[in-house]
Amino acid sequence: MTHDEFPTDNPALVTCGLPYANGDLHVGHLRTYVSGDAFSRALRTLGQRTAFVSGSDMHGTPIAVNAEQEGVSPEEFALRHHEQYEETFPRFNVDFDNYGHTHDETNVELTQAFVRTWEENDHVYEKEIQVAYDPEADQWLPDRYVEGECPYCGEHARGDECDEGCQRHLEPGDIVDPVSTLTGNPAEYREREHEFLRLSEFQEYLEGFINRLEGTSNAQNQPREWIEGDLQDLCITRDMDWGIDYPGDGEDDLVLYVWVDAPIEYVASSKQYSERVGTDTYDWEEVWRDGDSEIVHVIGRDIIQHHTVFWPSMLRAAEYNEPRAVCATGFVNLNGKAFSTSRNRAIWADEYLQEGFHPDLLRYYLATAAGFERDVNFSWERFQERVNSELADVVGNFVNRALLFAARNFDGTPDAELTDETETRIAEAMDDYEDALNDYDVRAAGETAVALARYGNEYIQNAEPWKLDADEAAPVIRDCVQLVKAVAVLLQPITPEKAEEAWDQLDADGSAADATVGDCLQATPDSFAEPDGPLFEKIDDERVAELNEKLEARVEEASADEEEGETVESGEDESESESADVEALVEERVGFDDFEALDLRVGRVDGAEGIEGADKLARLTVDIGVETRQIVAGIKQLHDLDELPGTKVIVVANLERAELFGVESNGMVLAAGEDADLLTTHGDAEPGTRVK
Repeated sequence: MTHDEFPTDNPALVTCGLPYANGDLHVGHLRTYVSGDAFSRALRTLGQRTAFVSGSDMHGTPIAVNAEQEGVSPEEFALRHHEQYEETFPRFNVDFDNYGHTHDETNVELTQAFVRTWEENDHVYEKEIQVAYDPEADQWLPDRYVEGECPYCGEHARGDECDEGCQRHLEPGDIVDPVSTLTGNPAEYREREHEFLRLSEFQEYLEGFINRLEGTSNAQNQPREWIEGDLQDLCITRDMDWGIDYPGDGEDDLVLYVWVDAPIEYVASSKQYSERVGTDTYDWEEVWRDGDSEIVHVIGRDIIQHHTVFWPSMLRAAEYNEPRAVCATGFVNLNGKAFSTSRNRAIWADEYLQEGFHPDLLRYYLATAAGFERDVNFSWERFQERVNSELADVVGNFVNRALLFAARNFDGTPDAELTDETETRIAEAMDDYEDALNDYDVRAAGETAVALARYGNEYIQNAEPWKLDADEAAPVIRDCVQLVKAVAVLLQPITPEKAEEAWDQLDADGSAADATVGDCLQATPDSFAEPDGPLFEKIDDERVAELNEKLEARVEEASADEEEGETVESGEDESESESADVEALVEERVGFDDFEALDLRVGRVDGAEGIEGADKLARLTVDIGVETRQIVAGIKQLHDLDELPGTKVIVVANLERAELFGVESNGMVLAAGEDADLLTTHGDAEPGTRVK
């Protein structure tokens, strides 16, 4: 890979984390795929040769469990959902160059080839380990067939992950007091031979890799505890019938762990694309094996460790290229709370379309409501506000009034020169757009288009061309037509269909999808007809009220079903358990005197280090003006501790002392949200300054 700014001369590959073929898609799932699609389209506007691929994750115990409950084979169960995803993504203009699945022949062959290479290079060994066994069912219990207590934090956990506590990845044999999910009876541990990847051998490599990695800060910082700590080898086999068979001799009863074959689908899917279009157009081996390449993974933040610890080690062991960037998106909440598919508290992908909304409206909301790594809070009211105030009032209004005035009064583009001011404004937007993409900031890239449209609206309003004669109005409308073209180019990655409509209204050559940033300043067509109407329609309050009533009714019905003991088919997604709710406002008010009792001070971090043995805790040395305090904060996985010294923070200075993990904490540092966004000062307030 390189660290050259996009566009580079190397082929780029953008991938999205594989959707698990285990349930229906809702708008929370779509955020990752819309973001990946928008980023890949945007790279192409820069002139970057790019492919966009993904596929369905078909293996693993949840699929086997759910298939058994339905009385169908795992393959039939997973293929049904895979086909549903294949149909759904294009309906939201998510346009993969190739969309495969992990059970197809290409991925099976590549996965087994990876493992053989690991063995040849002595990266795999066999070890006898403790594996949970259900005597009553007379079978081994992989992953989610076993539950119990997390050995690290003591919370209830499933066999592969502490999903309710510390979020650690768990290996077979880790669960304390295991219970079989098949029978509900206690399980017992028995000796069993399994295959392990020597992950610990790659620790030094991973330390360099994580420092080279581009993308979002959560992807760069969260894995550091794993990489810099006691890195354990990875068990790569499971006792199951469903999966890819381990290719070694005498291992017929073992399949590969799902997190072995799942990321290899990125390679398989790009190989399938290459075989379809030809290596002269796109060569998958050039991307993965030969020279420099630009591999960007767009994923949900719940699978950061898999993509920044397991995956680069797997690639290194097989002599493949490492990714350039990992961009981890936040979750999508609904009305301030996490999605709950079991309670039907979700906006389903099919439901959104059935309500008659254009897919580009949701794409715009998901891509620009927050930065890549921040959570997005979806509500019909917020959706309405963004559509009405930004897409309808700004973009749609500008495009319609500019082209309508130009067509009626000049039959198209006026015969006038583009003014220097507008040319400079468009050029600055092009630079901002390119900078945003090199910062992996899809939101900022989308905002450049809206900002141009806003500038155009103000320009028309201030110039009042309807009050001018033709010669005076011509330069104004000439500028505005050029602005329309630039808006269409820059907005295309996020709202591709609507941008294409604007392009067609302009009667420009080719298509907006094939346009590059340079086309923003290329000449506009001499003539075009009046637009058929505005690009975007407003959503009225009555429609929002109706949608909220439907949602509330569904939630109440599903909750009542659960209380009555009925089974609700859910296809639970991981965001439900791991995405923190945006809490409702506390109803009980506090008096001003109570607030004044809090001694909030500006502090400056002088030192920061992780607390040994604690997953999330860091020891901070904070100067609060009158003295220096030791404060324990749960930010170890969320911040690069080496970069914190010098950071201004807000400290609750009169909080009672506490002992956390054996370390005294004398105060509290304030932070917002699940990503621990540290509260700081806008100006240069000195340490010790009281916050009022």
